[in-house]
Amino acid sequence: MTSADRVRWGILGTARINDSILEGARLSSRAEVVAVGSRDADRAATYAAEHGIPVAHGSYEAVLADPRVEAVYVSLPNSLHHAWTMAALAAGKHVLCEKPYSRRPAEVAEAWGTAADRGLVLAEAFMWRQTPMVARLLAELPSIGTLQLVRASFSFCLRDEADIRVDAGLDGGSLMDVGCYCVSAARLLAGEEPDLALATADLDARGVDRRMVGLLRFPGGVLAQVASGFTTDHRGLEAVGTEGSLRVADPWHGRPSVIARGDGTTIELDRSDPYALELDDVSAAIRDGRAPLLSREDALGQARTIAALYASAASGRAERP
Repeated sequence: MTSADRVRWGILGTARINDSILEGARLSSRAEVVAVGSRDADRAATYAAEHGIPVAHGSYEAVLADPRVEAVYVSLPNSLHHAWTMAALAAGKHVLCEKPYSRRPAEVAEAWGTAADRGLVLAEAFMWRQTPMVARLLAELPSIGTLQLVRASFSFCLRDEADIRVDAGLDGGSLMDVGCYCVSAARLLAGEEPDLALATADLDARGVDRRMVGLLRFPGGVLAQVASGFTTDHRGLEAVGTEGSLRVADPWHGRPSVIARGDGTTIELDRSDPYALELDDVSAAIRDGRAPLLSREDALGQARTIAALYASAASGRAERP
């Protein structure tokens, strides 16, 4: 594919996650980053120079007004995802929005509805879903019999009290930051949406969940435990069936090397850059007119489940997504 055929991307914000997106773009045959925007013009210029991005803009609005930009990656704090996605769609840009799109199902419905009305591609950036590991894990599920239980955890030690991930006003919290991966995995492996959610959380003085453990029940009989936190370092995904189990030590960063079976044997996995795969997928959807891997229905299921877990943690009762 020639450079002229690649989708031209702009980035809203200078978050650390951009480093992974930029590396993915360098490996992608279908995407190139042509612009970055920051609320500070000097910061944008410095960032662009450091990362080899051709154009720097001193506002997010300027990126959306740039005719060279066909699609934008929104890496802003959680609370800003919806507003800037809607602004990008209004400007005629395709959007890849960092996960989770929102904890509010109505915002998901509005955004994907607007994208459909305008003939634009909108996708939620759960890059781990793009990997060969996920495809192989799904292919191996029948080998463990009838799926009974999913255990998913993602936590790390966060000590910076100024971090946006512990800012309630920016929709911070462990469920929003890392627990959303666990929710994504439980829903994917169960193959359906949960019909009941029960959760308990350890909240700080600002009301931010530093730890949360949730239980999800699915209509087909699968139960799932999803655990997230900022106080311990633990990651894992396990599927337990009537005839065996499958476990991945750290699926969330998209670069695991093996799937471990319950009998002690392992499945070797191909290695690939999940961010390059994500950009390839969304760029192909833009160029080829097909749907991206992650759909409106998936984003809506995510938001409904997250909302139910938060509601349950607040009420002390099981809630229906």
